[in-house]
Amino acid sequence: MRVYKILPRVEWAAARAAGRFAGSAVDHQDGYIHFSTAAQAQETARRHFAGQADLVVLEVEADDLGDDLRWEPSRGGDLFPHLYGPLDAARVRAVHEAPLDAAGAPRIRVPT
Repeated sequence: MRVYKILPRVEWAAARAAGRFAGSAVDHQDGYIHFSTAAQAQETARRHFAGQADLVVLEVEADDLGDDLRWEPSRGGDLFPHLYGPLDAARVRAVHEAPLDAAGAPRIRVPT
């Protein structure tokens, strides 16, 4: 199963240069890196990234994250993947564009 991380392109560029992503501001605040499943990603984008341009979506194989990935209840009781630790940039399988639609919401196109 693949999981997805939405973030500004500039944060991904810095993470690639460093070889790891330690999290966005909200991740640091919450103590883990927020991920979504393919089915959850569009709603996550709408709720938390509306109006933000130049976003990318990282695609990661959940099994590659080992025991640091935990499935925990969040929005509406759904289980969301949370990574307790940094994301090794080499674990990212693909990077997808997330352009804004006419309403200003990022369009997330990931395999379902």
